[in-house]
Amino acid sequence: MGSAYSGAAVIGQSGGPTNVINQSLIGAVLEASKYPVITDFYGAINGVEGILKENLINLRAESLDNLELITRTPSSALRSVRKKVTKEECHVIFDNFRKHGVRYFFYIGGNDSAETAHIINEFAKDAQYEFHAFHIPKTIDNDLKETDHCPGFGSAARFVAMAFMGANLDNLSLPGVYIGVVMGRHAGFLTAASVLGKSRKDDGPHLVYVPEIPFDKDKFLEDVDNTNKKYGRCIIAVSEGVHDKTGKPMVESLLPAVEKDSHGNVQLSGTGALGDALSNLIKTNLKISRVRSDTFGYLQRCFPTIVSETDAIEARRVGEEAVKAAVQ
Repeated sequence: MGSAYSGAAVIGQSGGPTNVINQSLIGAVLEASKYPVITDFYGAINGVEGILKENLINLRAESLDNLELITRTPSSALRSVRKKVTKEECHVIFDNFRKHGVRYFFYIGGNDSAETAHIINEFAKDAQYEFHAFHIPKTIDNDLKETDHCPGFGSAARFVAMAFMGANLDNLSLPGVYIGVVMGRHAGFLTAASVLGKSRKDDGPHLVYVPEIPFDKDKFLEDVDNTNKKYGRCIIAVSEGVHDKTGKPMVESLLPAVEKDSHGNVQLSGTGALGDALSNLIKTNLKISRVRSDTFGYLQRCFPTIVSETDAIEARRVGEEAVKAAVQ
């Protein structure tokens, strides 16, 4: 176990925001105030970009009331970024760390953020710079390998479950086929949470499709047809990342042209293309006239009033535990 270094700390937030990401931020800030070895605590605006540009704020200058108010606010208070640092940028980061006497770095985020924290930590070792970097887990997808479940997921899952409860009640009064497209490129946990609000056997969602299981277009149509005949209606929860047995995203298989994001991946979250494509597939093949779809998109990440209390407590705790680990 490494020894504690005397110096300042920097914290940043990265990737998609959540309803409870600021709990982790403030949990770390307040916990750090208990340890004299952490002399100052800076927040990096826009994650590693803020470190590169020396765009840092003194979080210890904020009042306790302000800090507690931030914990109850969705979204990333320090603003976010999607960036993987290069070796050249690591040089700049450590020049800036030295300038500000920084010995601790905490990065709140998902898989990419964990990798960034690891790269910076390994660079510090190679440079023989006395320094500790820690990743603080966050993601609504619940897909971080080292966590049983991840802060951010619980609140998003609550939103999804309640959204499908509402869709089910709507669908009861005006029956038809309803499709709800939920976030999740490779992980189906959030889509699976759609069933948590069911209280009766005939409640929707009646069909759930996740990326972990290859999507079969013919089987999908058969499922929808059978369900519609059985209940006189059909509610479907589907992950945005469902793909065929070759690994090709269904949105790409069903549409002639699709958008690509900045990383070259098929655009999933910012478009209603999959919902529209599946709706058209049902209308064309099953002759069901009333087919509707919604793409939840960003709604599930920071929707106010649906915060899971357990999620909030755990998110704060991981921020506190990161600081405890850093100073041991």
